[in-house]
Amino acid sequence: MDDSRNVIDEFKNISEEEIVARLDESGHGLVIALENTQRDFNMGSIVRSANAFGVRHVYVIGRRQWNKRGAMATDKYLHVHYVDSVREFVGEMQQQSREIIAVDNVAGSTPLGVSVLPKNAVLVFGQEGPGISEELAKSASSIVAIEQFGSTRSINVGAAAAVVLYAWLQRHVL
Repeated sequence: MDDSRNVIDEFKNISEEEIVARLDESGHGLVIALENTQRDFNMGSIVRSANAFGVRHVYVIGRRQWNKRGAMATDKYLHVHYVDSVREFVGEMQQQSREIIAVDNVAGSTPLGVSVLPKNAVLVFGQEGPGISEELAKSASSIVAIEQFGSTRSINVGAAAAVVLYAWLQRHVL
Protein backbone atom coordinates (compact mmCIF):
# COMPACT_ATOMS: atom_id res chain seq x y z
CA MET A 1 0.00 0.00 0.00
CA ASP A 2 1.36 3.41 -0.99
CA ASP A 3 0.90 5.76 1.99
CA SER A 4 1.05 9.39 0.85
CA ARG A 5 0.38 10.91 4.27
CA ASN A 6 2.83 13.49 5.63
CA VAL A 7 4.26 11.15 8.28
CA ILE A 8 7.74 9.79 8.92
CA ASP A 9 8.56 6.35 7.53
CA GLU A 10 8.03 4.69 10.92
CA PHE A 11 4.34 5.62 10.73
CA LYS A 12 3.66 4.73 7.10
CA ASN A 13 0.91 2.16 6.53
CA ILE A 14 -0.39 2.15 10.11
CA SER A 15 -3.65 3.63 11.33
CA GLU A 16 -4.09 7.13 12.71
CA GLU A 17 -5.13 5.58 16.03
CA GLU A 18 -1.90 3.57 16.24
CA ILE A 19 0.18 6.64 15.41
CA VAL A 20 -1.56 8.63 18.16
CA ALA A 21 -1.04 5.80 20.65
CA ARG A 22 2.68 5.55 19.86
CA LEU A 23 3.16 9.30 20.08
CA ASP A 24 1.25 9.43 23.38
CA GLU A 25 3.59 6.79 24.81
CA SER A 26 6.68 8.80 23.94
CA GLY A 27 5.37 12.28 24.79
CA HIS A 28 7.50 14.67 26.84
CA GLY A 29 4.69 16.64 28.48
CA LEU A 30 4.79 20.07 26.84
CA VAL A 31 1.34 21.54 26.23
CA ILE A 32 0.50 24.57 24.11
CA ALA A 33 -2.51 26.83 23.77
CA LEU A 34 -3.71 29.16 21.05
CA GLU A 35 -5.93 32.12 21.82
CA ASN A 36 -8.25 32.15 18.81
CA THR A 37 -10.15 35.40 18.50
CA GLN A 38 -9.89 35.98 14.76
CA ARG A 39 -9.58 32.54 13.13
CA ASP A 40 -5.91 33.21 12.50
CA PHE A 41 -4.51 31.22 9.56
CA ASN A 42 -1.21 30.88 11.48
CA MET A 43 -2.83 28.40 13.87
CA GLY A 44 -2.40 25.57 11.39
CA SER A 45 1.31 26.28 11.14
CA ILE A 46 1.64 26.30 14.94
CA VAL A 47 -0.19 22.98 15.21
CA ARG A 48 2.12 21.50 12.58
CA SER A 49 5.19 22.67 14.53
CA ALA A 50 3.67 21.33 17.75
CA ASN A 51 3.30 17.93 16.12
CA ALA A 52 6.86 18.02 14.78
CA PHE A 53 8.22 18.84 18.25
CA GLY A 54 6.24 16.13 20.05
CA VAL A 55 3.51 18.19 21.72
CA ARG A 56 0.56 15.93 22.50
CA HIS A 57 -2.07 18.42 23.67
CA VAL A 58 -3.13 21.72 22.10
CA TYR A 59 -5.78 23.94 23.65
CA VAL A 60 -7.74 26.34 21.49
CA ILE A 61 -9.18 29.19 23.56
CA GLY A 62 -12.19 30.89 22.01
CA ARG A 63 -13.45 30.15 18.54
CA ARG A 64 -13.55 26.49 17.57
CA GLN A 65 -13.21 27.25 13.89
CA TRP A 66 -9.67 27.71 12.61
CA ASN A 67 -7.89 27.34 9.30
CA LYS A 68 -6.47 23.81 9.40
CA ARG A 69 -4.84 23.99 5.96
CA GLY A 70 -1.45 24.95 7.41
CA ALA A 71 -1.55 21.99 9.80
CA MET A 72 -1.21 19.61 6.82
CA ALA A 73 -3.46 17.08 8.66
CA THR A 74 -1.02 16.87 11.61
CA ASP A 75 -3.88 17.81 13.96
CA LYS A 76 -5.12 14.23 13.50
CA TYR A 77 -2.12 12.94 15.43
CA LEU A 78 -2.42 15.04 18.57
CA HIS A 79 -5.19 16.00 20.98
CA VAL A 80 -6.93 19.30 20.29
CA HIS A 81 -9.05 20.58 23.19
CA TYR A 82 -11.47 23.48 22.87
CA VAL A 83 -12.28 25.85 25.73
CA ASP A 84 -14.69 28.73 25.40
CA SER A 85 -12.92 31.31 27.54
CA VAL A 86 -9.65 32.31 29.16
CA ARG A 87 -11.28 31.69 32.53
CA GLU A 88 -12.14 28.09 31.59
CA PHE A 89 -8.62 27.58 30.23
CA VAL A 90 -6.96 28.94 33.38
CA GLY A 91 -9.11 26.65 35.53
CA GLU A 92 -8.14 23.62 33.43
CA MET A 93 -4.43 24.49 33.68
CA GLN A 94 -4.72 24.94 37.47
CA GLN A 95 -6.26 21.46 37.71
CA GLN A 96 -3.28 20.10 35.74
CA SER A 97 -0.76 22.12 37.83
CA ARG A 98 0.53 23.75 34.65
CA GLU A 99 2.32 27.07 34.66
CA ILE A 100 0.95 29.43 32.03
CA ILE A 101 3.74 31.04 29.99
CA ALA A 102 2.47 33.55 27.45
CA VAL A 103 4.54 34.42 24.40
CA ASP A 104 4.21 38.02 23.25
CA ASN A 105 6.54 40.93 22.58
CA VAL A 106 4.89 43.39 24.95
CA ALA A 107 6.46 45.87 27.35
CA GLY A 108 7.69 44.11 30.48
CA SER A 109 8.11 40.70 28.88
CA THR A 110 11.17 38.61 29.74
CA PRO A 111 13.66 37.90 26.94
CA LEU A 112 13.47 34.24 25.92
CA GLY A 113 17.22 33.77 26.33
CA VAL A 114 17.04 34.46 30.07
CA SER A 115 13.52 33.25 30.78
CA VAL A 116 12.58 30.21 32.79
CA LEU A 117 10.47 27.80 30.78
CA PRO A 118 9.29 25.31 33.40
CA LYS A 119 8.87 21.63 32.58
CA ASN A 120 5.17 21.80 33.53
CA ALA A 121 4.54 24.75 31.21
CA VAL A 122 1.71 25.46 28.87
CA LEU A 123 3.01 27.86 26.25
CA VAL A 124 0.31 30.23 25.03
CA PHE A 125 0.40 31.98 21.68
CA GLY A 126 -1.94 34.78 20.65
CA GLN A 127 -3.17 36.10 17.35
CA GLU A 128 -0.98 37.57 14.66
CA GLY A 129 -1.18 41.31 15.25
CA PRO A 130 -3.09 41.75 18.50
CA GLY A 131 -1.13 39.07 20.40
CA ILE A 132 -2.55 37.69 23.63
CA SER A 133 -5.50 39.29 25.36
CA GLU A 134 -5.12 41.41 28.48
CA GLU A 135 -7.10 38.79 30.42
CA LEU A 136 -4.68 36.05 29.40
CA ALA A 137 -1.64 38.24 30.10
CA LYS A 138 -2.90 38.81 33.66
CA SER A 139 -3.38 35.05 34.13
CA ALA A 140 0.13 34.11 32.96
CA SER A 141 2.99 33.36 35.34
CA SER A 142 5.26 35.15 32.90
CA ILE A 143 5.33 36.60 29.42
CA VAL A 144 8.36 35.85 27.25
CA ALA A 145 9.49 37.55 24.07
CA ILE A 146 11.99 36.46 21.46
CA GLU A 147 14.94 38.81 21.20
CA GLN A 148 15.19 40.45 17.79
CA PHE A 149 18.02 42.41 16.21
CA GLY A 150 16.60 43.80 12.98
CA SER A 151 14.24 46.65 12.16
CA THR A 152 10.93 44.74 12.30
CA ARG A 153 8.77 45.03 15.41
CA SER A 154 7.83 41.36 15.43
CA ILE A 155 8.12 38.01 13.70
CA ASN A 156 5.22 35.93 12.46
CA VAL A 157 3.43 34.12 15.31
CA GLY A 158 3.90 30.76 13.56
CA ALA A 159 7.67 31.34 13.40
CA ALA A 160 7.68 32.59 17.00
CA ALA A 161 5.93 29.44 18.17
CA ALA A 162 8.52 27.21 16.49
CA VAL A 163 11.36 29.16 18.13
CA VAL A 164 9.86 28.97 21.63
CA LEU A 165 8.87 25.30 21.29
CA TYR A 166 12.45 24.47 20.35
CA ALA A 167 13.81 26.55 23.24
CA TRP A 168 11.64 24.52 25.66
CA LEU A 169 12.92 21.28 24.07
CA GLN A 170 16.54 22.44 24.47
CA ARG A 171 16.00 22.93 28.18
CA HIS A 172 14.02 19.79 28.96
CA VAL A 173 14.46 17.11 26.25
CA LEU A 174 17.58 17.53 24.12
